Amino acid sequence: MKKIALLLFFLLNATFMLAQKEITGVVKDKTGAPLPGVNIVEKGTTNGVSTNMEGAYKLTVQEGASIIFSYIGYTTVTRPATSSIINVDLSEEGGQNLDEVVVTGSRTAARTNTTSALPIDVLSAKDLTSTGQASFDKALQYRIPSFNTVNTPVNDATSLLDPYEIRNMGPSRTLILINGKRKNLSALVYVQTSPGRGETGADISAIPTDAIERVEILRDGASAQYGSDAIAGVMNIILKKSNNAGSATLRTGVTSEGDGEMFGLTINNGTTVGDSGFVNYTLDFSKTEMSNRPGTVDADGEFNYWGGTAAGVNTLTDIKNYLSKHPDARNINGAPETAAAKFLINGGKDINDHTQLYYNAAYVYKKVNSFANFRTPYWRTANDYPYLPSLFGDGTLASYQGYGPTFEGELNDYNATIGYKFEKDGWNADASFTTGGNQQNYTVSNSHNRSDIDGNPATDDFIYADPTNPTVYTGPIRFNPGGVGFTHYVGNIDISKRIFDNFSIAFGSEFRTETFEVREGDEASYIGVGADSYQGTTPENSGKFNRYNIGFYASASLDITKDLLFEGTVRYEDYSDFGNKTVWKLSSRYKFLDDKVTLRGSVSTGFRAPTLHQIYTQKVQSSFGGGGIQLEGIINNVSSAARLRGVPNLKAESSTNYTIGAGIKPNRNFSATLDYYYISVKDRIVLGDKITYSPGNIQSFFTNAIDTKTSGLDLVANYRNIDLGPGKLAINLSGNYTIENALDGAVRNIASVEAVGQSVFGKTSEALLLTSRPEFKVILGADYEISKFTFSLNNTVFGPAKFKNSDLYDKNLTVEFLTKMVTDLGISYRATDKISLALNINNLFNVLPEWELKSDGSAGAEAIMNNPTTLKNQINDLTFNGRYSQMTYDGSHFSQLGTMMNLSLNYKF
Repeated sequence: MKKIALLLFFLLNATFMLAQKEITGVVKDKTGAPLPGVNIVEKGTTNGVSTNMEGAYKLTVQEGASIIFSYIGYTTVTRPATSSIINVDLSEEGGQNLDEVVVTGSRTAARTNTTSALPIDVLSAKDLTSTGQASFDKALQYRIPSFNTVNTPVNDATSLLDPYEIRNMGPSRTLILINGKRKNLSALVYVQTSPGRGETGADISAIPTDAIERVEILRDGASAQYGSDAIAGVMNIILKKSNNAGSATLRTGVTSEGDGEMFGLTINNGTTVGDSGFVNYTLDFSKTEMSNRPGTVDADGEFNYWGGTAAGVNTLTDIKNYLSKHPDARNINGAPETAAAKFLINGGKDINDHTQLYYNAAYVYKKVNSFANFRTPYWRTANDYPYLPSLFGDGTLASYQGYGPTFEGELNDYNATIGYKFEKDGWNADASFTTGGNQQNYTVSNSHNRSDIDGNPATDDFIYADPTNPTVYTGPIRFNPGGVGFTHYVGNIDISKRIFDNFSIAFGSEFRTETFEVREGDEASYIGVGADSYQGTTPENSGKFNRYNIGFYASASLDITKDLLFEGTVRYEDYSDFGNKTVWKLSSRYKFLDDKVTLRGSVSTGFRAPTLHQIYTQKVQSSFGGGGIQLEGIINNVSSAARLRGVPNLKAESSTNYTIGAGIKPNRNFSATLDYYYISVKDRIVLGDKITYSPGNIQSFFTNAIDTKTSGLDLVANYRNIDLGPGKLAINLSGNYTIENALDGAVRNIASVEAVGQSVFGKTSEALLLTSRPEFKVILGADYEISKFTFSLNNTVFGPAKFKNSDLYDKNLTVEFLTKMVTDLGISYRATDKISLALNINNLFNVLPEWELKSDGSAGAEAIMNNPTTLKNQINDLTFNGRYSQMTYDGSHFSQLGTMMNLSLNYKF
């Protein structure tokens, strides 16, 4: 071992004697204006710098090297380092620059995304803003085929951020980086019966789009390079670095229904700091009004569901009379009212010729107002709760028309990084410290705590009613049910060196500590049944939970020839709460026909540590009734209740990823890539179904219950600079097709679940996880530039998605959302060099989700489908009697709001 170490030491130090030279120069555009922030990289290495405010740079490279100059929106230029002074003029180019040097996916040498060994999408700021979408995550929805995000049908806490995923892997398995550093997770774990159930992820909607220079999305497992959460891939958000230019953008929009009004103002600007520093900052303020898309509620369904009476109150006539005045039962569902303020800075400074300080920080405040299902007077009756007419009326029975509890969410999300990069004798080192957090607080208003002491409404002994007069409510109508928080601190050290012309190495370490907090609510929010619509967190379910981990990795990259590349990485991680894991990755690429054709492939193992949210989340609701206390909710895996049921502690998921693909680039204007992927996940963590152990004792929990296998195809093709009349046309086609997304083997049920004849992962959970995202998604877009106008037409086809809603659990029926195409139109006009206008009409043809109830052909299913009465009853169950007719109560699919029109005015400083 000592001999190997000495040999390695000798080889590394021998490279110090290799000839090096210093290159200086200035980068300008075609008008002669200097370009700050241009990426300059020694080809085949990570050795690089950025130009300063004068467009100047200085870089030490190996003798005989080539230098790549790249900048989003401009053509990439490669120059041999044959002179000590190399000045470059870059030409502006419309659309995405396909030869952009990418830094994601490799710890060693930077590559262009058409010659990398891995499939990487690069989106410029122009690509994102041209979608006309109000948030970053929704812009990605209409640019990346394998990326999916949707609004959940029923909001409450999920109104603060929507679940997203790449390649059907859920938000927990895509790692989010900002300038190459890990972004903090959200504090929210999704617990509703909707896509994303049991998952958590970073809040990418919090990132202002105008602060982004480009986004690099690695569509391949990358745990070996980056650690946990990278099973599906990595999204690296690169922030703007411009220090002498800026802009202000005023945005407004409205839906075709006249609601959802949006107003926003964004300022992005940059300035110099001293002789060699820069800072770029973004301020973003926005307000979006509520959009409401309720359905028409069915009276018969309401009568059956709420146990209407044949005589007296709550007769079918009473219900019909109410619905004649309020056909939607006064329900509000769609998109909530949202206000947000976002602040972000990105900066750096050259300390000397070899050392650079860099930093970035962001803070986001978001406030959301949404509604629970409206409580109609035949749902929460004055007969059961005599105080309701005085609480939500003038005291008379006729004045009581129900009430709608509100849910208000407040989110604070922040992250910051400071680091140093330095270079000496060809060694490149990067040391950084990152912190980040996400805090959420909730408020329930216009509600009440309806707890009954003995569980018998006839006795009128409510906790918050006057003992001498049950028609008087003495409790609060506004509740603080608590909140959640997540913080992390991350330290990184990354070192790399090009040992020989064709061989590079990298190694490094990451230390991370995480804290998850569950804050208790006020007593009135959780005592008994708690606040109506959203029960608060009890003291015993609250607390702070912490862990730490440390990881080490080593990578090597070898160009066997100028066309054949091999890369390898190995990583070791040690967690304080569940143990350690070692993973690895190998990838290769071969180019031929003068780099016009590329073949590539990779194989890797990966892992995902259970989040603290999944380990410690516990939401047990207690209520009086049935002769004792009834319990229903989520028990965590380290509780006494879990131990009683034999629920094991969570362990890390493990994965195996295979990718093989090909790319062609016959000329500078056309390129296409096709990649096949296969992802096997063992011990996948899921939030299990509700298990009824006894009447009034219903529990669910997180468990490593299943293995899954997912495979599919990704296609990306671009053809630019097509002469069409006096203008130029660009066409892009991309698509994702899921070949298989299925369980790999039987569900692993624990003994206590099998004993009651149930499963922790039933048909509803299986559908949510495996078939609730589109089977395929295709994006066909065209951009036409003529004079001062740019026209964009984008068509996004969402393939079929299938749900096994909870009401279909024991029936051989399935809800299938049909294939739909959403068309977006964009028109921009450059009035002057400084002023431009853009009009976007998203979902031009007002395409809405459409679903069908389908039978598997069995006798029971066919009997339901062929009987109008049972079919109507089934549809009522799926849509909550028509309240959620577009997306069903559990399901969700692409756009719920229809056409959205946005207008923006941009002024360049």
